[in-house]
Amino acid sequence: MRRLSTLFAFTLIVLGSCSPSVKILGSWTSPSMSTTGYEDIFVTALTENILARQTVEQDLDNLLNEKGVNAQSSFNILPPGFKTSGVDKNEVLQKIKALGSDAILTVAVLDQTNETRYVPGTTMYSPMGYGYYGRFWGYYSYYNPVMYDPGYYTTDKNYYLEANLYDAETEELVWSSQSETTNPASIETFSKTFSETIVSQLIKDGLIIKE
Repeated sequence: MRRLSTLFAFTLIVLGSCSPSVKILGSWTSPSMSTTGYEDIFVTALTENILARQTVEQDLDNLLNEKGVNAQSSFNILPPGFKTSGVDKNEVLQKIKALGSDAILTVAVLDQTNETRYVPGTTMYSPMGYGYYGRFWGYYSYYNPVMYDPGYYTTDKNYYLEANLYDAETEELVWSSQSETTNPASIETFSKTFSETIVSQLIKDGLIIKE
């Protein structure tokens, strides 16, 4: 799966046209993960699209807080335009730990594909009685109820996303999932559905304990 520019991909999600559906394609949990779950999560979406980043991070924060897990957005530590080159990694990690975070959740768009499919037309038919060929009106009335809605081609936009959870102390990857969404209507509707799906999977896999 080729890696797509997250700025471009998140922008495409904003421009989608239909209701979103997010499904988990697979998830992995490290055998060395904390058996008690994580209680404070630092959330960061890896994109230069500020609107997309704010929306996704805030929705994840809100939902995690509702589940009894403290969560914080990355904006104070990783401001817009932040680059890792020339930055002291330990200084950044110390700031994250100073917030009380014991885990770091990252979100990134891996790929986007277009899938063209044919939507077949429909025919509605109301049969008429015998003898319709005999007169004009009978014949016309026979064919008039036959209505046909022609088929058409439509293109679905599929986005593939990855969410990773890292232990803040060791930096070790403890959980990862890949998900797919098709034709998201907007960043707002996508973000809420995506956040619900990811948090539910974190609970299911035992990474966070729901209060």
